[in-house]
Amino acid sequence: MPQKRKPQSEEIEPPKPAYYWWMLANILAASFALISWALCLHVFGNPEIPRNYAILKWLGRLPELKRYTVLDVPNGNALNPSELYGKYFGLTEKKRARLNSLLLRNYMRNFDKNLLLTYAEGDYQVADVTKLEKGDFLYPGFVVRAQAMVKQDDFALAVGFPVVMEYIFPTDNKDAVYQFNKGDILEVNKNPNCAAIIYIAKTIVDEEQALKITVVPIAYGPYRVGEEKAFAIEPPEALNPASSLPIWK
Repeated sequence: MPQKRKPQSEEIEPPKPAYYWWMLANILAASFALISWALCLHVFGNPEIPRNYAILKWLGRLPELKRYTVLDVPNGNALNPSELYGKYFGLTEKKRARLNSLLLRNYMRNFDKNLLLTYAEGDYQVADVTKLEKGDFLYPGFVVRAQAMVKQDDFALAVGFPVVMEYIFPTDNKDAVYQFNKGDILEVNKNPNCAAIIYIAKTIVDEEQALKITVVPIAYGPYRVGEEKAFAIEPPEALNPASSLPIWK
């Protein structure tokens, strides 16, 4: 008796041609290469993200802060307290968060895009001083918190202005923190201080909202306090972007 033909659904499918597997392997390899390339660009291009910074530390590829002097610092705008308030206070929370990310990234990458570089200027009255700890954004060193003092005209006395500065001093000198006292006037100028803004926030001063800026000097070497005192500031070897700024919450 003639054998019955198997239903078509039970017929064995022909094997895939060799070039099919070759093409699939190449597509997977190309996809993996593109993903790896994009991931590397993201990690190396965004060191301000704590996870990326940890990866770079594990790889031994942390960005190294350049030791600038007053003669070779990148060019940037210098703004006084009134100008700082006008430029940054009105930013929405979303725009401020985006700006802070860019400012931190620019600082870690030695201001390769100096259009974002802004130096703080003006007179600031010291309100508090504290040493930095290992868990802070930067260590070792200390930070001075001070409020801007502004004159309404040349004949008026300087009064408090709604701009608060956190001035971070990276230094190994453990006694330098004692050279600043509450009530002292901190004179900040583009030259020689080169105090670069790395973070923008808001705070409360006298029950009213005020602008808070965090600055770090990027011109390293001796920092003079008055006519007789001085201490050395040096670029930190490592940072801790996982520690949120500002220092004073």
